[in-house]
Amino acid sequence: MNTKQKYQFKRVIKELDSIRGRHTELITVYIPSGYDLNKIVSHLAQEQGTASNIKDKTTREHVIDSLEKIIRHLRLFKKTPPNGLVAFAGNASKKESKVDIKVWSIEPPEPLNVRMYRCDQTFVTEILKNMLESKEVYGLIVVDRRDGTVGLLKGTSMTRLAHLTSGVPGKFKAGGQSAHRFERLIEGMAKEFYKRIAEIANKEFLPIKNLKGILIGGPGHTKNDFLDCNYLNNELKKKIISTQDLSYTGDFGLQELLDKSKDALSEAEVAKEKDIMQKFFEMLAKEPSKVTYGLKEVEKVLEMKVVDTLLISETLDDELIEKLEEKGTTEGAKVEIISVESREGLQLKELGGIAAILRFSIGEGTI
Repeated sequence: MNTKQKYQFKRVIKELDSIRGRHTELITVYIPSGYDLNKIVSHLAQEQGTASNIKDKTTREHVIDSLEKIIRHLRLFKKTPPNGLVAFAGNASKKESKVDIKVWSIEPPEPLNVRMYRCDQTFVTEILKNMLESKEVYGLIVVDRRDGTVGLLKGTSMTRLAHLTSGVPGKFKAGGQSAHRFERLIEGMAKEFYKRIAEIANKEFLPIKNLKGILIGGPGHTKNDFLDCNYLNNELKKKIISTQDLSYTGDFGLQELLDKSKDALSEAEVAKEKDIMQKFFEMLAKEPSKVTYGLKEVEKVLEMKVVDTLLISETLDDELIEKLEEKGTTEGAKVEIISVESREGLQLKELGGIAAILRFSIGEGTI
């Protein structure tokens, strides 16, 4: 699921979560992949009969009408989609005096193995929300003799799990004692520090079932010294997909590690998002006449039909995103919904949440 699909998925779930039934009148139906749709329709028809026994007249009418709408909607499908289907129906009106029975259906991004019928005051969306969790998880280790940082990359979100300082001294005079003795002392302290980092990495990474790989970086030879100590679990060592020379440690080091590991992360969401945004910022610096940003400016170039790629921050208002997405698609532009879980995504937000890469240069004063 790309960022655009994920945004659309989140938008529907957000709408569903905003609806509250006056009583237990909102219908949720989960249909597993491969399940006979006719059986579900028959079951819902039986529930209509049961609903006629509800004492409260308004609730009874809402439930029966919702079931009728959901049955009609499901009959539009010839069979259950490959990943299954989730359908919702209920009164979406915010005013008690008005009734607005709506129906929604979502084809989940992965096979559904749950069958459910629920009539409640809220729609059941937790199972779908769990599917939004990125399945691509990478372990991050940045290390030198002074400090070490362990982190996780999950989808486009980077999290620092631990930061340690070593206490290993830098350059100093021997002070009358053997230089070799001090060297051995420092080496021993460094190895103890590497062991502490490895223990944290082992503890954090081993329980992660969907750990796709590990990225390791550090200045000079320190990353290799860390690996040569063999403190990292053998199963984790097999998952190392990138080692990088870095100029920084700490949080800056984690970001630099991601930047330098683009090839290893080429299939990860963060790399795709960073690539398109980095292209925009490079063009902004070198070819400013081929990019623009800001709502008014972007709307103008959309009208001119010169937009190659439309970049929209997920932080914009839902209605505005929908309007811009529709306009961009109509004018033949590629539309990318950009999250704020990456540094570049935050930069787009600061630029007003909307930008465009153009098909060709537009002269100054045109926009």
